[in-house]
Amino acid sequence: MALKIGVLVPQSGIGERYTSWKDAQAFGRRAEELGFDSLWMIDHFLIRQGRLAQQGGAPPSPELDALPTVGVWDCWTWMAALASSTSRVELGQVVTCTGYRNPALLAKMADTVDEISGGRVILGLGAGDYADEHRSFGVPFEGRVGRFEEALQIIHPLLRTGQVDFEGQHYTARECELRPRGPRREGPPILIGAIAGKPRMLRLMTQYADIWNAWYAFSDSSPSQVPAARDAVDAACLKHGRDPRTLERSVTVAVVTPGRRMPYPNAVPISGTPEEVAETFKAFEREGINHIQVWLAPMRIEALEWLAPALELARR
Repeated sequence: MALKIGVLVPQSGIGERYTSWKDAQAFGRRAEELGFDSLWMIDHFLIRQGRLAQQGGAPPSPELDALPTVGVWDCWTWMAALASSTSRVELGQVVTCTGYRNPALLAKMADTVDEISGGRVILGLGAGDYADEHRSFGVPFEGRVGRFEEALQIIHPLLRTGQVDFEGQHYTARECELRPRGPRREGPPILIGAIAGKPRMLRLMTQYADIWNAWYAFSDSSPSQVPAARDAVDAACLKHGRDPRTLERSVTVAVVTPGRRMPYPNAVPISGTPEEVAETFKAFEREGINHIQVWLAPMRIEALEWLAPALELARR
């Protein structure tokens, strides 16, 4: 399988400095023209950076309290618009939080945007990881993995067979059908992120995912991170009766242009010349990765054009 390389689309901002739809549309169209394989979005609404850092274990401090709040446009509205503005690139999310939308509705949305795009959607799914955002939008955070499992028990059969009848502790979908169906009989492929040390998420990934994803953009974007995670994924597949070869592999990494840095203290991004970036991409491919999603700093058209030569070099 040839290595695919995609890029995250700008969809956020701070204060009055927000990405407009016209900016995102131009970015997506230019990425397609330059040969990128896919466009990706995040599924967040409101990120209070200080509270997020504290959730991750940082102690309270005035410095954290002073960090600005980030607002984010809705990824599914953004993606539907990009589907009608492009013609070739795949469109995905890293990842959709199933807790933010009714799962049967989410399956309907995915099939609908797949229709708009002509069969180019990748459905990224996750349990959610940011308690403050859940609170702000009135979504339960506790028991989110249990909710995620029930959501998958609705979304997967709806997309694969067009129907489901389910009643669980958190969700119900009685005699539910997808009519009409999108362009793919079994719906879009499903991507799920899971890491070593999370056995329940690994099990759900082996049961329901077509693509496994690891997010390294805010930590170490090095190919050296892959083997341990890959081994955990392969072991989970074997444990739960799945052939590991049937699972595609993807990673989300950060790439910075010369003179730039990631605004996250633990991030170790990919940097250097386009030739050096291409060699890093090829190293990921040697570790079994099929698809790379790039968090590009900055998310601007000139940065896309700087990175574009790395695409051809990485595919040689």
